[in-house]
Amino acid sequence: MTAGIESGTRWPTIRKDLAALTVRPNLVDYDATCAGFTWDEARRGLSGLPGGRGLNIAFEAVDRHAAGPNAEREALRFVRADGSAHSLSYAALAEESSRFAGVLRELGIGRADRVFSLIGRVPELYVAVLGTFKNASVFCPLFSAFGPEPVRQRLHLGGGRALVTTRALYRKKVAPVRDSLPELRHVLLVDAAGDPEPGTLDLAALMRDAPPYGEIAATGPEEMALLHFTSGTTGTPKGAIHVHDAVTAHYATGLFALDLHPDDVYWCTADPGWVTGTSYGVIAPLVHGVTAIVDEEELDADRWYRSSPSRRSPSGTPPPPPCGC
Repeated sequence: MTAGIESGTRWPTIRKDLAALTVRPNLVDYDATCAGFTWDEARRGLSGLPGGRGLNIAFEAVDRHAAGPNAEREALRFVRADGSAHSLSYAALAEESSRFAGVLRELGIGRADRVFSLIGRVPELYVAVLGTFKNASVFCPLFSAFGPEPVRQRLHLGGGRALVTTRALYRKKVAPVRDSLPELRHVLLVDAAGDPEPGTLDLAALMRDAPPYGEIAATGPEEMALLHFTSGTTGTPKGAIHVHDAVTAHYATGLFALDLHPDDVYWCTADPGWVTGTSYGVIAPLVHGVTAIVDEEELDADRWYRSSPSRRSPSGTPPPPPCGC
């Protein structure tokens, strides 16, 4: 292969027969698409906040679908290790994320305040991401496999005001460093079950009591939405800012790179603790109004590549094999 490249050999292009494909791809002619692409055209696939109040990722990903014919469509289908599944529709996801935004407001978490997560792929994570956007706060996901020091570094550098996590992760990775994080005002446990750890709050109880949030906070396209930290392999972790207008790129790449279509069921294996898992496991599929599969468990290659009749959707039909979503 190397010799062929060095000698200038050109390998034949593998072309697909478009007429034989069940669904016509969004990207048929790469050169023509590139030549005609503009960001203004990409933005026409978005809605903007009602009343010209700006641009907010959560509205583009959830609320505009919840207000239309996709309201009862599955937004997120969560699959457990035993193959059972439970889902959130776009309407339910809009409601739950608004309740989370209400929790933040009641706790005094406001515009540009940082809300961190240290949690696996469970419904509360996705609700927190979108609810944080709705409140005009900034969401910062942490990889749940981090140890106490990487967690402390990022919470300190990002100025974390609130953290969503589990009882076990709090005890193991946050409690030992809590005294060195004076800005961390609130720790919300998703599994407190009415008995939160000292210095923490029961998120489920707060969600039940949260008052209606009302309309999504007005946010400008260049307003900060996400804070992603690098892995720290080259020194102190660096925070990368993503603004609400990043949703334009999420929409465009979902269209052309992921080739998302309205009836798709889509699975992203990346963990939302990293940028790919947030951009293409949360935002892009929801912006396109498709159904996203979420595997709640950790990597198990045999399970991931097995298509089992027992793994059925709530409608009773088997979900597609992992590689065919």
